[in-house]
Amino acid sequence: MIEKIVDLAKNLTPIALIGPGGIGKTSIALTVLHHYRIKKQFDNRGFIRCDEFPTSRTLLRRLSTVIGAGVENPEDLTSLREFLSSKKMLIVLDNAESILDPQGRYAQKIYTVVDELSQLNICVLITSRISIIPPNFKRFDVPTLLIDAARDTFYSIYNSNDRSNLVDSILKQLDFHPLSITLLAKLAHRNEWDASRLAREWKHRRSMLRTRHSTSLAATIESSLTSPLFQELGPDARGLLGVIAFFPQGVDENNINWLFPAISNGTDIFDKFCTLSLTYRNNGFITMLAPFRDCLSPKDPKLSILLLITKERYFTRMSISINPNKPNFMESQWITSEDVNVEHLLDFFTTVNPNSDGVWRACVHFMQHLIWHKKRLVTLGPKIEGLPDNHSSKPECLFELSRLFSSVGNQTEYKRLLTQALALERDRGNLRQVTRILRHLSDANRLMGLSKEGIRRAREALEILEQLGDVVGQARCLIKLALLLCDDQQFDAAEEAASRAIGLITERGSQSLVCESHRVLGNIHRSKGDTEKALHQYEVALEIASSSNWHGGLFQIHHTLARLFHDEGRFDDAQAHIERAKLHTANSAHNLGCVMEMQAKVWYKQRRLEEAKSEALRASDVYEKLGATKDVEACRTLLRDIQEELDAVVNSGQPDPNCELL
Repeated sequence: MIEKIVDLAKNLTPIALIGPGGIGKTSIALTVLHHYRIKKQFDNRGFIRCDEFPTSRTLLRRLSTVIGAGVENPEDLTSLREFLSSKKMLIVLDNAESILDPQGRYAQKIYTVVDELSQLNICVLITSRISIIPPNFKRFDVPTLLIDAARDTFYSIYNSNDRSNLVDSILKQLDFHPLSITLLAKLAHRNEWDASRLAREWKHRRSMLRTRHSTSLAATIESSLTSPLFQELGPDARGLLGVIAFFPQGVDENNINWLFPAISNGTDIFDKFCTLSLTYRNNGFITMLAPFRDCLSPKDPKLSILLLITKERYFTRMSISINPNKPNFMESQWITSEDVNVEHLLDFFTTVNPNSDGVWRACVHFMQHLIWHKKRLVTLGPKIEGLPDNHSSKPECLFELSRLFSSVGNQTEYKRLLTQALALERDRGNLRQVTRILRHLSDANRLMGLSKEGIRRAREALEILEQLGDVVGQARCLIKLALLLCDDQQFDAAEEAASRAIGLITERGSQSLVCESHRVLGNIHRSKGDTEKALHQYEVALEIASSSNWHGGLFQIHHTLARLFHDEGRFDDAQAHIERAKLHTANSAHNLGCVMEMQAKVWYKQRRLEEAKSEALRASDVYEKLGATKDVEACRTLLRDIQEELDAVVNSGQPDPNCELL
């Protein structure tokens, strides 16, 4: 950046360095000012701090003094033009936000002076937190440091050659903000903390950069908050900054009016935040650097009116029933982009108000959204298990948490959490909840290869559902029973159970269950060795899922068809369904892992061994992160087979025309 600025300066191009406080604008300007190429070209170089000038006349008076023009109290640039044109000159106007603020008392006159100055035969370089600059200036948005530069900055002050991953972690949490890194390094050096002590202090006192001797971070932020442009935004501006600071992702630009319906000029206020460099845009969100978040977050979030409003908006939005057969199902995909914000909101309010059923109900809805649209684990698990057994929301939270574990392939946790929930619901006599948990327990046992135990659970649930007269519940249970019977080699009984499920629900409009029943029938026929009948059932299921654009069902069917064609040796057909399955992974990491694993198997059979190995490693990495033990083991077995083939090719010394390794 400095080299680019020097090149522009040599051509007398006016330059503006824009960025938040503490980002390094002044340091860059000074480096340019004293650069050997600049010294060589410019006879006269001046540095002017602009936060001292309330009017254009005081700016002109200071300019005259710095350049040595000898003109006292110039009224405008006219009396200085001759001198400014007589020498090669570079002028730095530092902290120019104080003179360019459009809401300032003398803003227009000063803006005009700076604009005219930039058009003379000199080079003008300004630094500013405000992005409002004359149009002829070449703008540079100053970024945060790269990791290597952040390390160098920290250790040069900390005065140690012993590098630590603990320090790297803290630097990352600071978003590599230069001033914050400098303050932290000074604090650690002054107190003679080693890396471990620094990490402990940081964990417990994240506010230490704005307290005691390190007031400059708070001061640099406060200077932006006292600017006329910020003050003009009205009484809600500070509260809105607090909301942005509270959320790790910031605020989605598309949600500003929805989140803050009572603030008519919300979009304009958020734009001004970016203009003031208090925030920045990142992938559709208005967010801010981590050190700014630490300073601007509400001291007591539960007392922030605007934050409480956003909480209720999010909770209401999540409470809408998620049904893949309903037209608004895909609208609930909003969670895929805002899950981190919602999780942080829930983490805070479950801490400060653990007895609130409304907060835990929101947790249930959040996990349901993730199960459908973004299968991943949550940080709320330990809190859920730590609830007292008599807490009204604990069984439901345990149930949804178990389903979330199952969705990422961790069936051991799926079963363990279901068992806890079952005991609680039995004690409370909630028969419908007992049957639901029993049905899922039967599924957990199936996925863990415990068919007979699963069959017992499914039949127990089915018996209760028949007593209750719950037809749809019976159909769901019969589908699970059919899968278990198929795994137990009881094919005729499995086919009867799946057919019975279809008979119960065909007239009731539950298309997702009908689709699933036909897919299960396809699995049964495939297990019996009747590929033709299996394909017919899969095609019926595919037609139903396609008509509703049901991503979950479409993924399962295409993935199943890919497996079938792989086993049949029809690799082109398998590849086609792998590509279609990719389109319906619905942001699920586990589904992506399944696609990678299936791709690796196809390439392995096609002797594309290096590609197969790479894809299997990717799948294994996904499964490991999700804790999907059984899938990890399957991937490792596949990797061993691939490696043995690779070794055999190498050891044979004979070229294999089908093996891309050679």
